[in-house]
Formats: sequence, structure tokens, C-alpha cells
Amino acid sequence: MDAVIKLHNIEKHYKMGEQTFKALDGVNIEIEANDYVAIIGPSGSGKSTLMNLIGCLDIPTSGEYFLKNKLVESMTETELAHQRNESVGFIFQSFNLLPRATALENVMQPLVYRFIPAKERKLKALEALKRVGLADKVNHLSNQLSGGQRQRVAIARALVTKPHILLGDEPTGNLDSKTTQEIMALFDELHQEGHTIILVTHEQEIADHCQRVIRLVDGQVVADTRNHHGEKLNV
Repeated sequence: MDAVIKLHNIEKHYKMGEQTFKALDGVNIEIEANDYVAIIGPSGSGKSTLMNLIGCLDIPTSGEYFLKNKLVESMTETELAHQRNESVGFIFQSFNLLPRATALENVMQPLVYRFIPAKERKLKALEALKRVGLADKVNHLSNQLSGGQRQRVAIARALVTKPHILLGDEPTGNLDSKTTQEIMALFDELHQEGHTIILVTHEQEIADHCQRVIRLVDGQVVADTRNHHGEKLNV
């Protein structure tokens, strides 16, 4: 199976005064279609930087990143924006919903940038909300929803564009343990339906849900394992 994501010798450096900080230091990762991956590590390990690179929110200092066999560093700003809208569905810890918009309007939002007619946008958004169990909440505002429901809206918003990758940044970080289990069960179902899912987390119990766990320390991959076998992958 072809890799959807190929990271080859990725470095990401930041200038801090006269010093250079290596947020990522020689990262090599390949992720295939329908992989279910947790990227885990302590604060400062580089996992958020890696997420930003995978999501085309940033580009590496050096190395090569291929997204669906396209070299990301060679893309223009317009092409990067297109990839963010077409290839990656983002799910954030803080939900990032429009507070004065309904659940339906929030889910429709990414489709506006594709110039999809309003009627079609509505149908696609209704389908996505139904998929995450919120068919009865389409006209609710964000502040009328629980944390778990808001995260389901965020997942529906990520799903509505039918992206190649679902990318979650601490997607259960603001949820209680019961709601966390419900959201992870939804991710499990989405993976079984064929979605490629990458979750950035610092919680081991979230990583345990995933089939594959990539552990970062000081900007380097120190472990890459499969949960169902515990087999060691090439690092």
C-alpha cells in the first residue's frame, strides 16, 4: 500500500536569540492509507510542530515531506491552502467552532471555500452531522451543546470535505473520561470505515486506542510500535 505521508529526514529549527532550537531533529515516518496513529510525547517533544507540518500549516527547515506523493515544500501558498482544505480534516482540543453559528453552519463552513452551492453544502453537512450522532442538534448553537457534542460537531466539520487524513490535536483534552471514551469509540468506527487517522496526544490511554504509536522525545522518533502485535517498526 502506498504511503499517504512520507517524512524523510525532517528538521525544523527555530531561532531563539543567537541560539537555534531543533524542534524536529531528523524525523523519518511513513503513514499508509487507513493507518490509525498516535503521536505521543511530553511537552516540548516536537509533536505539535510535527502536527503542523503534516497538516501543511508549516514547512520544514530541511528534509522532504511528501503528501500523497506530492512534495509539500515545492507548493505555493495557494496549493498549501488547497491541501489543507482538500486533504486534511483538522480536529482541535478547543473545538474551534464559530460561537454564533449553529452546528449545521459550522459544518458547512469548509465547503464555502470550495464554492459548493448552498443546497449541496447543507446536504453534505447534514450527512456528516448524522454520521457523528447529532442529527437532532443541527440548529443548536455551540453554547447550547456539551463538550462532547461540540467535539462531534468538530469531527463532522473535518469529515464533511471527505479528506484523506483526519488530524486530531489533543482531541479529548477538554473532555471528561466518559465523553473521552465516546469520542474515541467514534474514532475507532471512523478508522474501521477506512479513514486515515492521526491523533497527537500526551495521554497513554488515547495512544492505546490506536493501532500504531509513534513516540517523540526531543524532536526525535524514539519508538514506533504496533499496538495489536507490539511489534517494533523500523526507527
